[in-house]
Amino acid sequence: MMANYVPLYVMLPLGIVSSDNVLTDKEGLRKLMSKLKTAGIDGVMTDVWWGLVEGKGPKQYDWSAYRSVADLVKECGLKLQAIMSFHQCGGNVGDAVFIPIPKWVLDIGESDPDIFYTNRAGNRDKEYLSLGMDHLNIFQGRTAVQVYGDYMKSFREAMADLIEDEVITDIEVGLGPAGELRYPSYPQDQGWVFPGIGEFQCYDKYMKAAFKEAATKAGHPEWDLPDNAGEYNDTPDETEFFGPNGTYLTEKGKFFLTWYSNNLIIHGDDILDEANKAFLGCKVKLAAKVSGVHWWYNVESHAAELTAGYYNLYVRDGYSPIARMLSRHDAVLNFTCIEMRDSEQPAAAKSAPQELVKQVFSGAWRQHIDVAGENALPRYDSYAYNQMLLNARPQGVTEKGKPKMRGVTYLRASDDLFKEDNFDLFKIFVTRMHANQEYCSDPGKYGQELKPLTRSKPKIPIDELLEATKPYGFFPWDEETDLSVDG
Repeated sequence: MMANYVPLYVMLPLGIVSSDNVLTDKEGLRKLMSKLKTAGIDGVMTDVWWGLVEGKGPKQYDWSAYRSVADLVKECGLKLQAIMSFHQCGGNVGDAVFIPIPKWVLDIGESDPDIFYTNRAGNRDKEYLSLGMDHLNIFQGRTAVQVYGDYMKSFREAMADLIEDEVITDIEVGLGPAGELRYPSYPQDQGWVFPGIGEFQCYDKYMKAAFKEAATKAGHPEWDLPDNAGEYNDTPDETEFFGPNGTYLTEKGKFFLTWYSNNLIIHGDDILDEANKAFLGCKVKLAAKVSGVHWWYNVESHAAELTAGYYNLYVRDGYSPIARMLSRHDAVLNFTCIEMRDSEQPAAAKSAPQELVKQVFSGAWRQHIDVAGENALPRYDSYAYNQMLLNARPQGVTEKGKPKMRGVTYLRASDDLFKEDNFDLFKIFVTRMHANQEYCSDPGKYGQELKPLTRSKPKIPIDELLEATKPYGFFPWDEETDLSVDG
């Protein structure tokens, strides 16, 4: 039975560290984690905000608040998943506080606004630096990738003893807005409303130049970035690009979408390589988050996925190349929306979260990497819990060797979660996630012994990554979980 044990983590509240980088309520956080511990959870997750830690200037790191958080986690007998959060908090679903990226970086953006992702209308998104910045020396003599790498090295030094003690076990590397490997294609603070298709975000001068260079090299100097892909809240059929027989099916459209999505994969690969170097030899697992863009999945163009950077069609798997890239770093693919069911979505959105989860997980398992997951929205009901349990063990409690998730992170600790009825059901959920076993402090007993991080394998050429776009069927999936919270 222990082979079926899936560890359960809980995200801590967003505002535990204040905007001036101070732990706001140490005793309150201790009580919160102690309460969670009574449910039998394995650990907690927290964002470690770049905008707070390196907020005072380049390489002026202040880890004191997060050190206090990590010490409390150890005191409460829990494990910690730390997110290297290189994005802004604010402007996305559930963002209860506002934490911008560092002011010294924003100041550079004042004189050069093209460091930010930009849509066709010229609107800048200041959540996260454009991937066009990855290898430009404009941040006090460093590239964006070097800035991220230095931050992670400093974190390792500041938390060395807690990593050694296996308190900090997972490092999730932020790779885009909301910490996800994607473009900021659906920003709420620019008026996007579900289920709008979103917009491409590659119209800053650096990405424009990169596209023109790529198109010229391909023999088409006349090609430009799309001008017919609509606006944030359009439907696919309202645009020339995504409509029936749309531009996305043409040679020009395919070239653009390949370029757009390839850049995202290379961006993730480069930063994860820095993470690997930063934590080399540490007993931690690296992870990257991929967003569950489930709306418009059931239309030919998969428009919302395409604007986010996931070039996924019925005839082309857009997620397996990401999984193959992650495989060279032995990194976990963390996916959202594992609580959602198709029947809960509005029909007009042409949404299919269940099929999307199956596709992403199946592709990752074919690339021999681990998957983890989290709920996209706060839920306290048996339907959501049972769906998460089903996705954690798609073929139920079974003999060793069947696919299961490496871990589930529940979003998030809150007053609503601690209401008596909600918390009682949550405790049952934790027990079911553990396959009805008692809490186990030794990951080796359920096949997840932490080993020292070794150097990433050689870089995989983009052509080899794209070989994974050939679509395959899904792994077998049960209709319902065999360990429901209400059964």
